[in-house]
Amino acid sequence: MAAGAETPPEGEQIHRDLIGAMSEIYGVHEGRRTVHAKGVWVSGTFTASPEAAELSSAPQLSGAEIPALVRFSKASGNPEANDASRDGGGMAVKLRAGDEEWDVIGVGPPVFVARTVEDFLELLRLRKPDPETGQPDMEALGRYLEAHPEAQLSIQSTLGAEPPASFTSVRYHSPHAFRLVNADGRGTWVRWRWYPPRPEERLPDEEARARGRDYLREDIEERLRGGSAEMELVLQLRGSDDDSLTDPTQPWPDSNETLVAGRLVLTEVVDDPEGDGHIEVFDPMRLPSGIEASDDPILHARPKAYSVSAYRRLGSG
Repeated sequence: MAAGAETPPEGEQIHRDLIGAMSEIYGVHEGRRTVHAKGVWVSGTFTASPEAAELSSAPQLSGAEIPALVRFSKASGNPEANDASRDGGGMAVKLRAGDEEWDVIGVGPPVFVARTVEDFLELLRLRKPDPETGQPDMEALGRYLEAHPEAQLSIQSTLGAEPPASFTSVRYHSPHAFRLVNADGRGTWVRWRWYPPRPEERLPDEEARARGRDYLREDIEERLRGGSAEMELVLQLRGSDDDSLTDPTQPWPDSNETLVAGRLVLTEVVDDPEGDGHIEVFDPMRLPSGIEASDDPILHARPKAYSVSAYRRLGSG
């Protein structure tokens, strides 16, 4: 996306309101993402498994080695956030195969915090800190959570998880459902996740803070300086009609079948590719042929909100 574009961002007022509410929480940081503002860029390759190729005709799942651009991030909109903060984090992977792109995005919590865009906006506005105390109205937040119990799993998962030992030592989840379609037209509903090929590794809060504000970046630089790191793309298959396709606050049962769809090999920390009027937008609706989106309203709202944020980053919004 180039700077100076004259076309205004698409979307309704509510998508602009979402970005505005996030900025009220974290502040406005020129040229930076509204959320996930602090991150590190890594390059590597992705190779799909034969099982994945049977489920989808997407070129990224053919089994060929696909170049990957990866961004690990803190979830906060504060670009100076301490890496030890408990905010969930994110992993965004861009896989380009010919003319087709696939953005495979995951975050720490296994589910999202709201069912609808309107609910999410209400929650964001309640999180706005009071200028005098620096804290939101906890009583109002408590009333919201009482009225919206579906939000609690996401919040508990975020605040209850200790800081990661490494960006590559923890799991990242997509709360949205997608349909994989193979060459015969057969469809399979899945949710995807990025998993380390070993048990999760987390740190006590004090130990994480003792490692320094930027310890996660320093860790991955050290890991890749001496070799490579790996992550697995894991698909969770829909088990029954009770597994919602449109409610990202509802987890699918852990008993559902899973399969490893491919392996991501991370090889090098790279300079930030953004600048001179170019930005990289990771969009969960950017899908190749062979993968289709569900009707999840949160999923469909995200590209429009990202568009608003992107134009602001470019100074056009």
